[in-house]
Amino acid sequence: MPPLLQIALTNARPQLIISGTTGYVHQVQWVAALTSVSNVWQVLTNLTASGTPFAWVDAAASGVAERYFRVVALTNGQPANPDPVRLVWIPSGTFTIGSPDSEPDRSANEGPQTGVTLTKGFFMSKFLATQGDYLSITGSNPSRFAGDTNRPVEKVSWLNATNYCALLTQAEQAAGRLPSGWQYRLPTEAEWEYACRAGTTTMFSYGDDPNYTSLGEYAWFDANSGFTTHPVGQKLPNPWGLYDMHGNLAQWCLDWYRSTYPGGNLTDPTGPAGPAVSRVIRGASHSYSGSACRSAYRFPWVPAGSDSSIGFRVVLAAQ
Repeated sequence: MPPLLQIALTNARPQLIISGTTGYVHQVQWVAALTSVSNVWQVLTNLTASGTPFAWVDAAASGVAERYFRVVALTNGQPANPDPVRLVWIPSGTFTIGSPDSEPDRSANEGPQTGVTLTKGFFMSKFLATQGDYLSITGSNPSRFAGDTNRPVEKVSWLNATNYCALLTQAEQAAGRLPSGWQYRLPTEAEWEYACRAGTTTMFSYGDDPNYTSLGEYAWFDANSGFTTHPVGQKLPNPWGLYDMHGNLAQWCLDWYRSTYPGGNLTDPTGPAGPAVSRVIRGASHSYSGSACRSAYRFPWVPAGSDSSIGFRVVLAAQ
C-alpha cells in the first residue's frame, strides 16, 4: 500500500504527516508547480519510518510561495524487515565521504573528499549494541559502565564485535528470522558515514553547527554526558531513524584504517587491503569534544584493543 500524506503548517513551514510502512525508507519529493505535462520532482530527503504516522517539517520551504509534495516508499530491493523495532532499511545511493577543507575543526585524515556509490541497500541497527544484546548472545558483559543493560556495551575489541555478529547471525538463522543469504556484520566505513549523513553534506546530520549549540539534542558528549554512557535512543535520531550516531560511544567499522582517502570515485569500498595495524573507528563518545561528533570524524584503533569509549552497531546485509 502506498504511503499517505497530509500537510499542516508549523511556524509557517509545511509539516508533512506521513502514514507508511514502519522500517521502510520514504523519499520526500517536491515540485514548484503542477502542470499538465510531466512534472520534474526533486528529492528533498529520505526518511525512515520508525513508526506510523510520522512527521517531518520542511524548513527549506520558509518564505516559498508555492510548493507541492509527494512521498514515495523506496523498497530498493528491500526484503521484509526481520526486526522493525531495531532495524531500519538504508537504501543504495551515492554520497561524498570525508569533509571539505572549509569545515571547522576538520582533520587531514578526513580527505580528500571521495565520491562513493553503494550499489546495495542494507539494514542497520537503530541503536548501538546494548549490554543486554551482548549478554544475551555471548553470555558476558565486559562494560565499565554496567548496571543498566539498556546502556551500550563498551570495552569490546573489534574481534569481540565481529564475533558477536557471527554468533547473532547463527542464532537468527537458527530461529528462521533472516532473509536467505543475509548476515549480520559491522558496517564498512563508507556504509557508516553514508548512514550517519542520511543525505546531508553538513557537519552533522541535522545541519552545520560550528559552535555546537544544538549538538546536545542529538548526542551525549563531554559537555552533557557526565563522562559516562547513557541508555540508547534518548537523543534525537538522524533523518534516517538512527540514534547515537554523533555521540555516546565511538563505533567499530569493518575496514582496515588508512590515513587518507584515495580521492576520485569508488564503488562499494571496503577499505584498504590488509592486514594493517588498525581498524577504523567512527563517531564520538561520551568523553569526546563536540568537534569529534561531526559526521566525518574518524580515527584508528588496534583490533585487539578495547576502551570504555568504544562500542559498535550492526548491519544486516546480503553476503
